[in-house]
Amino acid sequence: MVHVVLVSTSSHTFGAADHPTGVWLEELACPYYLFKEAGFTVTVASPAGGPCPVDAGSMADGFFTEHCKKFMHDPEAVGALSHSVPIADVDMPTVDALYIAGGHGCCNSQFYNSGPLITAIELLIERGKVVAADCHGPTVLTSCMYNNSPIVHGVEVTAFSNSEEAAVGLTDKVPFLLESRFVENGGKYISGADWGSHAVEAKVGAGTLITGQNPQSSEAAAKLVIAKFQ
Repeated sequence: MVHVVLVSTSSHTFGAADHPTGVWLEELACPYYLFKEAGFTVTVASPAGGPCPVDAGSMADGFFTEHCKKFMHDPEAVGALSHSVPIADVDMPTVDALYIAGGHGCCNSQFYNSGPLITAIELLIERGKVVAADCHGPTVLTSCMYNNSPIVHGVEVTAFSNSEEAAVGLTDKVPFLLESRFVENGGKYISGADWGSHAVEAKVGAGTLITGQNPQSSEAAAKLVIAKFQ
């Protein structure tokens, strides 16, 4: 059976430690159910383990999708998010894919500089496995290396765009703009339309790197992961 680890941030603030945030619920709930429906074993993990904060904005009208509603009324799902496994405790040799959910909680250095998470990503790519990250989840990819180069160097990637960051008024709050940082790291950043579904698949050595642009891309990114095992 395919084992996928679904990673949430443990951080409830970012910026000057004063901006409340967390995981963007759609970006965790949608892949959670798609992976379950595909018959995958799903482990919910986070850098710190334990309860993961949910960005209140992701439960507001217009963002609280059917997957989100189902998740919040699902005792097993809520329990998994409330008792997430520390990423350092995950038995990586049993893992086939890692999927990193977004939310501005990923813009906290405790997330994107998490040693165990970085090690897990690099190890899975080296072993020819699948690593996926959506929206702000790709922040941690800026800290990852492959073959002595940034992991995104020379490959097609996407993430929350500069224009989308400007639209939500957080350009000056985030530690760096993902689109710009990926370009600086030699990545071939590809943007879809703002707030449209857009996911990209690329090969990094023997491994596969899948990235999604925004919350609207969570389904497309998760389906690319599932397709690798069909």
